[in-house]
Amino acid sequence: MGYNPAVKIKLRNPNREVEMPGRKRVKDVLRDLDILPGTVLVIRGAALLTGDEVVGDGDELEVRPVMSGGSAAPSERATPSESASE
Repeated sequence: MGYNPAVKIKLRNPNREVEMPGRKRVKDVLRDLDILPGTVLVIRGAALLTGDEVVGDGDELEVRPVMSGGSAAPSERATPSESASE
């Protein structure tokens, strides 16, 4: 059996770093970290990873929380004249 360097994982919010040995699917890494897959983005370099992608062999991942924002209901949005006066 060959040597598989650990996967380095940078977690955001709160910021911390962990390492996990071996090769695993992204969804298994998240499960091991007790993170719900739909709540985060997993990034390797500039690539966004899906849950079925395999990581390992010294990969460095970043796990960021998903940020979503809605827009106000149409009646709550500022009109152009209101925005200009602010």
